[in-house]
Amino acid sequence: MVQMLSKPVVALGLAGVIACSASVAQAKTFRWASASDIPTWDIHSQNNALANGIHASVYEALFYYNSRNFALEPLLATGYRQMSPTQVRVTLRRGVKFHDGADFDADDAVFSLERAMAKTSNFGVYTQGIDRIVKVDDHTIDIFTKGPNPVLLRQLTELRMMDKGWAEKNNSVEPKDIKTKDENFAHRNANGTGPFMLKSWEQDVRLVLTRNPNWWGKMEGNVTEIVYTPVRAEATRVAALLSGEVDMILDPSPADLPRLRNTAGLKVVDGAENRTIFFGMDQYRDELPGSNVKGKNPLKDVRVRKALYQAIDINTIARVTMRGLAQPTGTLISPQVNGWTKKADQRWPYDVEAAKKLLADAGYPDGFEVDFACPNNRYINDEEICQAVTAMWARIGVKAKLRTLPLVTYFPMIQRYEASIYMLGWGVPTFDALYTLQSLVRSVGAQGDGNYNVGRYSNPQMDALVERIKKEVDQKTRNDLIEQALLLSHQDVSHIPLHNQIIPWAMKTNVDLVHRADNRIDMRLVKVN
Repeated sequence: MVQMLSKPVVALGLAGVIACSASVAQAKTFRWASASDIPTWDIHSQNNALANGIHASVYEALFYYNSRNFALEPLLATGYRQMSPTQVRVTLRRGVKFHDGADFDADDAVFSLERAMAKTSNFGVYTQGIDRIVKVDDHTIDIFTKGPNPVLLRQLTELRMMDKGWAEKNNSVEPKDIKTKDENFAHRNANGTGPFMLKSWEQDVRLVLTRNPNWWGKMEGNVTEIVYTPVRAEATRVAALLSGEVDMILDPSPADLPRLRNTAGLKVVDGAENRTIFFGMDQYRDELPGSNVKGKNPLKDVRVRKALYQAIDINTIARVTMRGLAQPTGTLISPQVNGWTKKADQRWPYDVEAAKKLLADAGYPDGFEVDFACPNNRYINDEEICQAVTAMWARIGVKAKLRTLPLVTYFPMIQRYEASIYMLGWGVPTFDALYTLQSLVRSVGAQGDGNYNVGRYSNPQMDALVERIKKEVDQKTRNDLIEQALLLSHQDVSHIPLHNQIIPWAMKTNVDLVHRADNRIDMRLVKVN
């Protein structure tokens, strides 16, 4: 007997159980905008939150989260069974077809999971602990792990399925390497099993999806076409909503929210996101490029990192720059994520004089120059935050040479280790702290270890804690280990946490959708009335 996740799963069946399909008479186009475009259509190339959310409408995973309660539910799987502590048997949904008409089967599932484990994949954090995947029959696979894995099913929510035959035919067996400009066919083309199909994509201009008439599930929403427009300028995005050119904007400026809330025909839906914004620092190079300090790297000294931390007036940023759309934090995970504790969520206090003393004690009484890189179209007021922090650091003598870049070039740049200090926002699709710890503070290694540890922080004690967290199945013991790791990160100042984002979605009043903590729009539920 195949084990289901829970009885309600059988009743709901995720998309397959959604009440009714929209009639042709209800067909609607949903037009929305955000600050940046997706970097690729290759589903295993770049682990980018915006892209992952958009990809989920076209490519489906074995398991996914219910948008209303975030319960884990089967999608292209129908259930699973724990055969042993290191073997999970997954049964696959029958009758599912890719957009080109090919059947979805075990060969595709094995191929897709192995593709996510490839060297050029940026999804190793979701395959950590997987040893191998074996086909049992056409609709059953076994996933063997290197040890007990308490978050395997949560990892599978981000590993979407690709047609093996399509990938082989179109020279896309390996994921596109985001660190290079080389492209494969899957970079600009898509062939999933999801409720929507890629019609066209002109990068940084326009993306159009159309309803998949042969989708295996049923939709609650009535949207048959989705038009996404990346619009970098905040004022232009708001103007598009006010004029009716778009039905929704995902990231309105905090400064525009009062006007949007008081405009007839519009509404704003707010919610806390499971995303933490922070700064990372190069703790690897012996000398920082572009710095006036020669022969050594100031950021290797914990006193310098702590000085930068304590020079940041986080409450002023939350109040003035973010206009309340921020929860100041002292740790790398938000309260929605398993493993968060109040004890771990304590900031080093804002104290300019203490920061100056730390710098002097470290041998930099006059400060120093340092490269500082930030995105300008990824997070709420990202560029404005970095401008404010640049001014705050100047008060202690640190001359941060700020450069801002659009998302499409920013992320490949930091992953080539080309920034001395950088901004990053980290959401947690698994809703478990391992995803953050393994990605951000584990030393760089295989299967996702340190995949976004682009400051290359390294501490053997931290690595040992993360390895234990990967395999510990006792929940209390595991959460105690997570707290220890978060406290060690705080003590080492591995990063400088800033805040957890509060996400407002602004839209026309005739739009009905569900706000998600991962800042994704579940297009299966969207109604345009």
